[in-house]
Amino acid sequence: MGTIEPVDDDRSRAFGAQLLGMLTGHTLTMLIGIGHRTGLFVAAAQAPVTCAELAERAGLTERYVREWLGAMVTGGIMEYDEPGGRYSLPAEHAVFLTGERASNVGPVTETLQTLSTIMPQVERCFRDGGGVPFGEYAAVAGDSLGATWRYIYPEKLLDGFVGAVPGLTERLAEGARVLDLGCGSGLAINLLAEAFPRSEFVGVDIAADAVAFAEAERARIGLPNASFAQGDAAELPREPAFDVIMAFDAIHDQHSPDVVLRKVREALAPGGVFMMVETKFSRDVARNIGNPHAPMIYSISTLFCVPASLADGGAALGAVWGTELAGEMLAEAGFGRVRLLDSPRPQNCIFVCEV
Repeated sequence: MGTIEPVDDDRSRAFGAQLLGMLTGHTLTMLIGIGHRTGLFVAAAQAPVTCAELAERAGLTERYVREWLGAMVTGGIMEYDEPGGRYSLPAEHAVFLTGERASNVGPVTETLQTLSTIMPQVERCFRDGGGVPFGEYAAVAGDSLGATWRYIYPEKLLDGFVGAVPGLTERLAEGARVLDLGCGSGLAINLLAEAFPRSEFVGVDIAADAVAFAEAERARIGLPNASFAQGDAAELPREPAFDVIMAFDAIHDQHSPDVVLRKVREALAPGGVFMMVETKFSRDVARNIGNPHAPMIYSISTLFCVPASLADGGAALGAVWGTELAGEMLAEAGFGRVRLLDSPRPQNCIFVCEV
């Protein structure tokens, strides 16, 4: 029988408090999602209100709103004025809970809800191996798939991501042939096409529904310099070549990322540039300890990136494949010059790659 090590009571209590915070955060996250989807935060941000007034303002049932408010107040998300019986959402908090802006965490709760629904399938994979096909995630997520980036692009794309790459804004203004690999619902392409009418933009994604949505949006806006196509990134043709290729948080999810990176290099015109936006972490877990974004990205990778890739026998790099491995793979793909730049989001970085 092994020796029983003594328990440090102070350390045990501290960890218990940490776990309570995690569990409380999880339940509050679920209710933040409800507040986002039902418009409660938007209604509360207008002015301090009683429970009944907030329920009426949002068009909801008062009894449920009352309990929800109890969680919001005791969780430090909203404030309560006891004498007046009024609840308020501080403007400093509303920045993270309302509006179509990158700081709004509402879309993140949509992603987490999808992952929670798929969790039984992922748990099965822990025991039996294999993966969960992307289509199962899409079926659960519906229109919310990729919602986070739909909030990020309008605010961060032009000045933040494109503007971070020296000379890229000028190049697009003069006119270039541009590809967005893994374009999803096409928001980045449509924003870029509207901002840079002299350039030609092409979006490619393997998901037919996403491409159909992107094309419908393009037609609605009326952008003659943008187009979309369904296709596999690993089968990207060499011709016609592109001056600029972009990939936003997409390469690590590819079935064969090494093949995709070679195809990207081959599809670039002489003097072309590949802008790869990826997660900003090390492949060494020890170096990620203390990074406040790391636990969530590891968790999302466990619940989505790895099982979606393994479903069809992919490489399953995961979201935390690391800037070191990314640099090595870019070099192996034939990129002679690779620069690593900061992005407008601390959890992302930008690889600027040239042949």
